[in-house]
Amino acid sequence: MKRNTGRSGTFNDSNVAKVFAAYPEDVRAKLMKLRAIIFETAETIDGVGPLEETLKWGQPSYLTTETGSGSTIRIDREKSDGRVAMYFHCQTDLVETFRELYPTQMEYGGNRSILFKVATRIPENALRHCVGLALTYHARKVSSKNKTPSKNKAASKKKAIGVKKAVSKKKRDPGKPEQPALRTRARPS
Repeated sequence: MKRNTGRSGTFNDSNVAKVFAAYPEDVRAKLMKLRAIIFETAETIDGVGPLEETLKWGQPSYLTTETGSGSTIRIDREKSDGRVAMYFHCQTDLVETFRELYPTQMEYGGNRSILFKVATRIPENALRHCVGLALTYHARKVSSKNKTPSKNKAASKKKAIGVKKAVSKKKRDPGKPEQPALRTRARPS
């Protein structure tokens, strides 16, 4: 299994490197930024472990193979309009949750992707929160099954939405009750 920390921008899988090399320079730069955000976010959350970087459907893909804590994240260029996309498993409620949390900060492609124009700035704090939710998707589902079951899906979803941002620098609103946070760990120097 090929693992990569993503910090240096090098690739352990030559097939992934070839896919990145084939993108136009501006698209490659945006995808490399998304790749770095995925790896950096994974490093800050306890229980995620190292990511496996591989190709799925010809797209760079990031899996929590060792821990099984999360859902696969893929990145690629949209063939139809040239935007860059971060894809999530369409049978999860991840993109629906992201849309509820960040209705205006990002664009979405149905129930499977977050879309970015190549020339625009990435809303990093919002995206890191979304990536963190994806990388802990299965761990949160297991955790919620081990607790008293919720009366309905809306209550479960509200709980997922209430997860604090692990990488945000925003201060908590004193009028709102504190929500459970993603557990973060210190970054290695």
